[in-house]
Formats: sequence, C-alpha cells, structure tokens
Amino acid sequence: MKVKQHIKKELRFTIRDFNTLFPDDNACLEHLKEQRFPGGVTHCDTCEQERKHYRVAGRPAYACAHCGKMISPMEGTIFHKSSTPLKTWFYAMYLMSSTRCGISAKQIQRETGVTYKTAWRMFRQIRSLLSDGDLQLEGPTVEVDESYFGGVRKGHRGRPMVGDRQKTPVVGIVQRGGMVVAKVVPNVGKKQLLGTIRKHVLPGAVIYTDELGIYKSIPKMTGRNGRPANYKHFAVKHRTHYVKNGHIHTQAVEGLWSLIKRGIGGTTETYSSRVFWRELVSGWRSSSFQ
Repeated sequence: MKVKQHIKKELRFTIRDFNTLFPDDNACLEHLKEQRFPGGVTHCDTCEQERKHYRVAGRPAYACAHCGKMISPMEGTIFHKSSTPLKTWFYAMYLMSSTRCGISAKQIQRETGVTYKTAWRMFRQIRSLLSDGDLQLEGPTVEVDESYFGGVRKGHRGRPMVGDRQKTPVVGIVQRGGMVVAKVVPNVGKKQLLGTIRKHVLPGAVIYTDELGIYKSIPKMTGRNGRPANYKHFAVKHRTHYVKNGHIHTQAVEGLWSLIKRGIGGTTETYSSRVFWRELVSGWRSSSFQ
C-alpha cells in the first residue's frame, strides 16, 4: 500500500537530496559562499570597492580578482577556525532540522563519528543560531499561551506554587501560518506576559488565548510608542470546549508545546532530567524559534 505523504513535494528534503547537494566539503563551502557573497562579488578592503572573488586552490578561501586579497566565507560564522569538516557541520544541521522528535548530541556523535565533546559543541552552536530576541511577528493573527518545563512541581500537580523553583515558565506566541517566539520568563505575572506580547506582536493584531485572567487586559494595552495598541482579544474556555466559532482556539501554540516537549524528550538519553532541563533553560533565555 502506498503511504500518503503529508509533506508537500517541494518541501521534502531527504538524505539522498542532501548527499546530492552537498557531496563534499568543497560543495558546502561553495554553498556558504553563495549565501554570503552571491556570485562571488563582495567588498574588498584593499581595493575599497566591490570585486569578483575566485576560489583559491587547496584553501577554503576566495581571492580578489584584482589584488589577490583573500577572504573566507566561514569567517564570522560558527564554522570559523573549526577543525571539523564542513560537511559534518552541514550533516549535523540536517539531522537537527529534519528530526521532529529531537536529536541528542550523543546521536550526532554516532551519526558523524566525531567525539562527544565535539558533537555537544556543534549541538550548542547550531541551536544558538535559532535565537533572535528582538523578532517581531508580522502576522495579523497570533495565539499566546504559557507552559512550564523541567523538574517536578511542588505538590506534584497544578501550576508552580509560591517559592517553587523546580518548574520554569515559558511564554509562547505563534503567528498563525508563520513564525514562533518562545521565551523563558521569571514568572507568569501581568508584567511579564503583557510585556512579551507588546514586544513581539504588532499593534492591531488579533490575539487568541485561553481563559487566564491576565489576558483580559490585552485590549487596553499600549504599544511600544505609548499609544493604544488596538489589540483584538478572543479567549477560549478549555473547561467547556477547545474550539469556539471555528476560529477561536489555541491549537497552534499548544501544538508548539507538544513538538517542543517531544523534541526535548529525544535529547535526554545521557542526562538526568533535572540537569538537562537546567542546561536547556540556560541556553533558552531570550530565544525565539522560526
């Protein structure tokens, strides 16, 4: 029986596609060069103008066609001064981006053949590229929700009680059909929740949330310029239903939490729960995910 593909054909990227596009380090370097210096044309500091650059044989560098000044596409990137082959870096990025349930540094070690220390460094470096603390969602419709990660809740149920340091609150904002912002916050108080919305949601947007009382203040909020933000707010009461009138729901942001938790579950094979969550949150501060 032929299994139906849920991913559009133009969005599929298999391991065969990866090896065809990036057969060796030279292909990876050329791809990186085209991303940073399209057509090999970039500013030459010596000539003080835009110049065509050509590959230097035997070196991961490109030289100015006029004066010979060399530049490297890897300079200023996570690949700079790394002794790890460029294709190994690209393959690690492919693994991390194509695995829905998450992948651990230990798995990267097994797949690429590098040491665990190298795999963990690559894992952290690649994940750091996901951070964009000032990202502003441009869509007209967003969903907002909060969730808690790590440790065991005080009393083993419900939200963290006063003084409970085991759980870490995270605010998620999902632009329907677009990008996502997920931020660690000290608490889920009014200042933190509304401040995050003000920073990342454009004025005039329609905001969907659950029934948390703090969200009732959204229509009265002001924007960054101090003027009324004119947010439109709709809340769904999860005690009675999950979708109201066909469009009032928080299914997208709840799907985000599900994917994140499944992804985290796929990376915890070598750590105790508490140690892993602490390291995750320390690297998750002021992060956003696209």
